[in-house]
Amino acid sequence: MDIHLGISEQDRKAIADGLSRLLADTYTLYLQTHNFHWNVTGPMFNTLHVMFETQYNELALATDLIAERIRALGFPAPGTYSKFAALTRVEDVEGIPEATEMIRILLKGQETVVTTARGLLDKVGEVNDQATDDLLTQRLQIHEKTAWMLRALLQ
Repeated sequence: MDIHLGISEQDRKAIADGLSRLLADTYTLYLQTHNFHWNVTGPMFNTLHVMFETQYNELALATDLIAERIRALGFPAPGTYSKFAALTRVEDVEGIPEATEMIRILLKGQETVVTTARGLLDKVGEVNDQATDDLLTQRLQIHEKTAWMLRALLQ
């Protein structure tokens, strides 16, 4: 079925591809954050355990919003570990780092997601895709604030 959204198929595909990378980054960061929530130890346990839970819950909701935007643009959303691994720029972490290193890793992941989202802004602005622009703006605000909070824990 043809899709008539006022954005060409080529532009919708480019945006969907970028959103697929954002989805992969978001899902990978979700997994990392959830893992750290389960496995954090040390004097900051309670603070980090609660903070990481808040963050992974937010990330889980975000994956749905991003995937649904990809679908609204007329393309399939990636949804497998192998596809996410191929698309993500968030680095995988082996083992269980100590709490301060978890914060550093999650900070880097948040900043990676910011970079991925920001990289799409020019394209969506160029084709007047306000719906994706709004989604990206919301994601940027959340990830930049989360990065700031993580950064503050390291000072």
